[in-house]
Amino acid sequence: MQGKRIVVTRALHQAGELSALLSQRGAEVLLYPCIAIVPPRDTAQLDNAVQDMAEGAFDWLVLTSANAVMILSQRLETLGLTPASRVALACVGPATAEAAERLLGLQTQALPEEYVAEALAEALRPSLPARVLLLQAERARPVLREELAASGATITAVAAYRTTVGEGGVHLSTLLKQQLVDAITFTSASTIQNCTRRLHAERADLSLFADVCLACIGPVTAQAIREQGLSVGIMPAEHTIEGLVEELEAYFCSLAKGHRLYV
Repeated sequence: MQGKRIVVTRALHQAGELSALLSQRGAEVLLYPCIAIVPPRDTAQLDNAVQDMAEGAFDWLVLTSANAVMILSQRLETLGLTPASRVALACVGPATAEAAERLLGLQTQALPEEYVAEALAEALRPSLPARVLLLQAERARPVLREELAASGATITAVAAYRTTVGEGGVHLSTLLKQQLVDAITFTSASTIQNCTRRLHAERADLSLFADVCLACIGPVTAQAIREQGLSVGIMPAEHTIEGLVEELEAYFCSLAKGHRLYV
């Protein structure tokens, strides 16, 4: 990826890992934060759930992103609480599990082979019925809550955080018009949705994406790209940051050999 100009759309506090991996492989990283992660406008419901968890009211804590871990850690600190020692932890993927160990001191007991909500529900099914606290984004897909409830879980689903449109970074529309972007990375549905919002605010047309590789981390993000009327350039089999970088490198190697990869 030597010299390739690759846009990172993650929130600034999350961009470091992906940016470092891309830079290590010779890419020029362009930051264009499309999301910012903030707590709910009213934290009362979240704080009540956190209090209940600290008092042992749940058998399982289910976390669907590192963002949920970060906000939970902040609320625990604010409330002067720690998770109950007996609560078991389920995480959607290794990045979330790593964040939970680092910020919460919790080891993950359930981690699916495929890092999507449907697979997480399947991984938890043998442990149900149980009392489950599910912390996820304000506008998260209902599939995980619904599948766990259908399998016998007593679910308390709480919005741990919300995403807002990011700001700052490069002036992407100008770079696209000058054909100075080789790829744009998207790691959630909200990154592509807010990217298009930012570009519309810059009075840019999405046709500028035509010759740029849109690299998505997994199928939910890929679907969000298609819903914008755009084409997915690459999607790794392993839905992780590392997998995304590996797939991008394979993509550019293929182009250098005169081939083109498609999802």
